[in-house]
Amino acid sequence: MTGSDHSGGRELTSMQCPKESRALTTQFIDLRNWTAPETQTPEDAQGSAVDARGSDWSQQDLGECDLSGALLCRCNLRGSDLSQCKLEGADLRLAIYDSSTKFPENFDHQNSGAVGPGAKLNGAFLNNADLRGVDLRKAVLMGAYLSGSDLSGAILDGTAMAGADLRHANLRGAMCRGTRFGTSQLDMADFRGADLEAAALDCVESIRGADFSLCRGLDQQLDALLNREALELDQWNPLTRSSTRTSLESLKVKNDSANQN
Repeated sequence: MTGSDHSGGRELTSMQCPKESRALTTQFIDLRNWTAPETQTPEDAQGSAVDARGSDWSQQDLGECDLSGALLCRCNLRGSDLSQCKLEGADLRLAIYDSSTKFPENFDHQNSGAVGPGAKLNGAFLNNADLRGVDLRKAVLMGAYLSGSDLSGAILDGTAMAGADLRHANLRGAMCRGTRFGTSQLDMADFRGADLEAAALDCVESIRGADFSLCRGLDQQLDALLNREALELDQWNPLTRSSTRTSLESLKVKNDSANQN
């Protein structure tokens, strides 16, 4: 194969052609030996290029496993012992840990992108994330994107959530004691059965369509919430089949009845 050099009329052989002009070779993956990342076990996590995205490694003792540069996104690490592991360069974004998870002494897991107690997740994109029952006590989620996320049964005690987007989020039965919601958006959020004792809701941007039915701990804030704009209070929530006003007034009736007894 030859080609013309327009500058001097010289002939170029294929061996002389620039690299960028050569045909690219196609590489094929042998699917017979391919393993889905979420099925990886700690025993498989040996050597380089560990890909365990979405795996369930809860309650596991990983010993001295070398996880340098490993892909551990969305991995369940609740109750796991990684204290002797090498985690340099590992990607733990959205991996879930809890108070019993053990990390190496000098590993800053709270700033690793993982989700758990004390996690620093300012501005994190957690839209539609499955965070059911996750322990996020004293985590920082200021400005986080949590619209459509499932936080049902989650522990959010003392969590900082100012400016967070919680529109259409599911917080049914969540523990939100002392949670600082600040200027967060709560439109269409489902708080049914949540514990909101000492939660700061006075500065939230909007509660339009939010459902607070069966909530606990809102006694001192009910009047202030019921004084918000009618546009917010009278918004119908098609999922819970209730308006914000109706859900708050049901709590007020319950409290008045309890006080009379």
